[in-house]
Amino acid sequence: MKDSRNVRNYFRTAATHCGILSLFVLGFGGSVVAQTAPTSAVKNIVLVHGGFVDGSGWEGVYKILKKDGYMVAVVQNPTISHGDDVAVTKRTIANQNGPVILVGHSYGGAVITEAGNDPKVVGLVYVAAFAPDKGESVSTLIANPPPGAPQPPILPPQDGYLFLDKAKFPASFAGDVKPDAAAFMADSQVPWGVEALNGKISEPAWKTKPSWYLVTTEDRMIPPDAQRTMSKRAGSTVIEVKGSHAIYVSQPKAVAALIEKAAQGVARK
Repeated sequence: MKDSRNVRNYFRTAATHCGILSLFVLGFGGSVVAQTAPTSAVKNIVLVHGGFVDGSGWEGVYKILKKDGYMVAVVQNPTISHGDDVAVTKRTIANQNGPVILVGHSYGGAVITEAGNDPKVVGLVYVAAFAPDKGESVSTLIANPPPGAPQPPILPPQDGYLFLDKAKFPASFAGDVKPDAAAFMADSQVPWGVEALNGKISEPAWKTKPSWYLVTTEDRMIPPDAQRTMSKRAGSTVIEVKGSHAIYVSQPKAVAALIEKAAQGVARK
């Protein structure tokens, strides 16, 4: 009986230490395992995809967050116009019961920068994303790429919509995604409306709300230095992960860890 009590006490003590340790390892690099959400964390997460893709790419991140106790909604933006995408995102925010962490990938960053002004939104997470300032759009941000920066293989517009060259899609957009999955992403592209790229920000939410930013150091769509500049301007808490533009597909643990860090960070403020 005495030995049994000792064993139970040991595991109770070990569990306590492991819980404390988990708070220190959360949110650093691609090998991080996301932890269970504490009761004080913001529980509602809204995920916003970017151009050329739909919300299904968030599946890996979604599963991790759900397992860790979060309520997760995935926005399916038509990516035809920026104004419509902001409206669709705000409808999803309205359906959440309580405060929201709003997450955007790529062009989704421009969407959350505007939609994030919704009073339910308490924090923003940018994942290799555009973070425009007032009066800026995706078009203005990509107008003058720095010398030597990779050029996304965007084809000439077709009836006002953009596509990436399918043959070049994997290397440019999804360099660290499994080849078969990257090929599927290339073949299932969603048309990206030119009007969506031209949508200007009326008031950037990052000026009044805390933000976090995941910089992808191997990105061939949005240059890493451009990501660093935007995240610094926004005053974001930044982590850098070695990965492609499709980091949310290839390394969902790293992305989920940053989102959870944001949810817990907002709760402590």
